Amino acid sequence: MSVTAPVQVDPFKIIQVGLSFWSSKTLLAATKLGLFTYLSEQPLTAEQVKSKLGLNKEGLYIRDFLDALYSMGFLERIGEGTDAVYHNTPDTEMFLDKKNPAYLGGFLEMANDREYKFWGDLEEGLKTGQPQNEVKYTGKSSFEAIYENPESLSQFTEAMSGIQKLSFMAFAEKFNFSDHCTLLDAGGSAGLLSALVAQKHAHMQCTTFDLPQLEPFAKATAEKLGVADRVKVLNGDFFNESFPKADVVTMGNILHSFDLKAKKMLISKAYEALPAGGCMVIIEMILDNERKENTFGLLMSLNMLIESDGGFNYTQNQFRQWTSEAGFKSVDFIPLGGPISAAVAYK
Repeated sequence: MSVTAPVQVDPFKIIQVGLSFWSSKTLLAATKLGLFTYLSEQPLTAEQVKSKLGLNKEGLYIRDFLDALYSMGFLERIGEGTDAVYHNTPDTEMFLDKKNPAYLGGFLEMANDREYKFWGDLEEGLKTGQPQNEVKYTGKSSFEAIYENPESLSQFTEAMSGIQKLSFMAFAEKFNFSDHCTLLDAGGSAGLLSALVAQKHAHMQCTTFDLPQLEPFAKATAEKLGVADRVKVLNGDFFNESFPKADVVTMGNILHSFDLKAKKMLISKAYEALPAGGCMVIIEMILDNERKENTFGLLMSLNMLIESDGGFNYTQNQFRQWTSEAGFKSVDFIPLGGPISAAVAYK
């Protein structure tokens, strides 16, 4: 007679995840305060950090703050006690120093300023199905609220460019552009995807297509990357206008923001803009069909509940179904790193 071993239970994962907002807010605060940018200039003691960041003059909790970041792997530490010196890890040096071109802390700053407090109302969103962002307090959608405030718009576009840059670079590297000459990026925001493709592929003529408020950002990006001669900035509203014609139509982190009806409408508009042999490319956190492996993508889908009216992430099979209904013949998926991939639908 076999005896089944008792199941080992452990509450630590429950506690760790349940209180993970502690670690999240610690990293967000360090980014917002510019800690990693200061440490990129020189290692600092806790006393020097206190002075640089203008923190509590008695220095209460500064060592706890820094040692927590050290324990989580976001800082290195040399020495112990009050003489300990802190400096960046290779990751925080690369991605959280504002002077580094790879800086993605803008997205964390936006999360700190906007999304952190909105996520506090997640249970209300789950009960009502309604967004939990600016619309609750102003009656305006998040995009309306952001776009009417120049400072918020600048922060938002910088944040989106920062968080998307690596995946856009991977797409420009991995996708075969040899059979294509023109690209349209619908909802192109600051024009980063178009500029990176043009920079990587000298034969490509690219158009970034978005609302007029984004034009100055897109032009600045093309100038900065040296491709203003091959990146056209076109103003328009993709909900109310047809997509301009192109061999390749891209949408980076666009579809997940909208409900199913709008997703299908945008897919159909892309199909109509393409020639035979052209393709639509969607770059975002597409879920595995079992809805198990891409945890970040699932949490991003919950973020769409907070931020949008009906937006959600979707699986590869759902994408195949929607593109087939629109007339596309086949679909490929290109991993771009982490939870992000490019879904390519061919006409």
